[in-house]
Amino acid sequence: MIEQKIKIIGIGDDGKQSLLPIYENWIYESEILVGGERQLAFFADYSGEKRVIKGGLNELVNELSQESKKAVVLASGDPLFYGIGSYLAKKLDVEIYPYLSSIQLAFARMNERWQDAYVTSIHGRSMKGLAQRINGREKVALLTDAENNPIQIARYLHSFGMDEYRIFVAENLGGKNERCGYYELEEMETMDFSPLNVVILQKVKEVKTWGMGIDDQEFHQRKPEKGLLTKKEIRTLSLMALNLRENSTVWDIGTCTGSVAIEACLIAKEGSVFAIEKNEHDLENCLLNQVKFRTDFTAIQGKAPEKLDTFPDPDAIFIGGTAGGMEDILSTCCSRLKKGGRIVLNAVTIENLMQAVESFKQKGFEPAITLAQISRSKPILNLTRFDALNPIYIITAQHKEGDS
Repeated sequence: MIEQKIKIIGIGDDGKQSLLPIYENWIYESEILVGGERQLAFFADYSGEKRVIKGGLNELVNELSQESKKAVVLASGDPLFYGIGSYLAKKLDVEIYPYLSSIQLAFARMNERWQDAYVTSIHGRSMKGLAQRINGREKVALLTDAENNPIQIARYLHSFGMDEYRIFVAENLGGKNERCGYYELEEMETMDFSPLNVVILQKVKEVKTWGMGIDDQEFHQRKPEKGLLTKKEIRTLSLMALNLRENSTVWDIGTCTGSVAIEACLIAKEGSVFAIEKNEHDLENCLLNQVKFRTDFTAIQGKAPEKLDTFPDPDAIFIGGTAGGMEDILSTCCSRLKKGGRIVLNAVTIENLMQAVESFKQKGFEPAITLAQISRSKPILNLTRFDALNPIYIITAQHKEGDS
């Protein structure tokens, strides 16, 4: 007997009307129909067994893997576009028949091309980090949910001063109560929207964006005692040494103004950055800098290694200051760092350099040291001279078994 493949069929909010006739035939010829309550409601006259998808998908996979009856799974829109299709396809023998995705329909309502859009989902996940992911992009499409709805999106954008977008909200696409329109941020914050919606951001004016090597004076800093930040040149060398990827998880210990964390966000836009700072006033400046540079990372007050257990395991760690607790901090960092990751520590004194190198070696890490002695040009009358910055030891440590 030839085993039947499970068919996964995408369906729109207009129900049966969105289906090709052959898809509808497959549904009625099946013995088990699986889907969400909304999708199953379109088939009140179905004579077979209905199974509602609730909770996790592991149980559903186990059931279907042992099922001998002919089964069809209904999914919203395109099952492979942030849907269950990809997950089920990895676990079961399936055939997938997509409908139009909600994003595709929304751009159609706008009469706007969408092959150049940045698409991301905040459905069932935090908006944390969204600012750096979308900043500067021409078009952004957002899949939403009941919590991360258009009102919350408008408030989030407003908190980072992202007023350069014209916002298109498409509700109940393909359904009887479909509503589409353009809105302003302030207007959206006071409106009601259907739970079924997608949001499109379309940039209508240019804004300043930032890359690696932000000038020191751009950051909010402690006054009158300026200078408590990692200088641009050292910051750039340290970030290069961290070898960040687009999806890296990064720790910044002793973040102060947040300069390293901010530039790490600009590199690891699809990742996440976690920073800790013991001084309350410095942390306030860090939060101001987050807004200015549109980087949304987790920054908490505390003295490392305390509270580091609240952070996920990192791919990279930058240590800009230890406040005398270097050994405990390095023990935590070395034990939590993911395989192949890197730790970069900036030291000003020979004593801290020696302590860090010895500690790394004891923990099975191979340290490499760069001594950065940098001078900046400075005008003097109609001439130019150089001002030297403090020499910095940039220590890069990687586990001996890690990737080079």
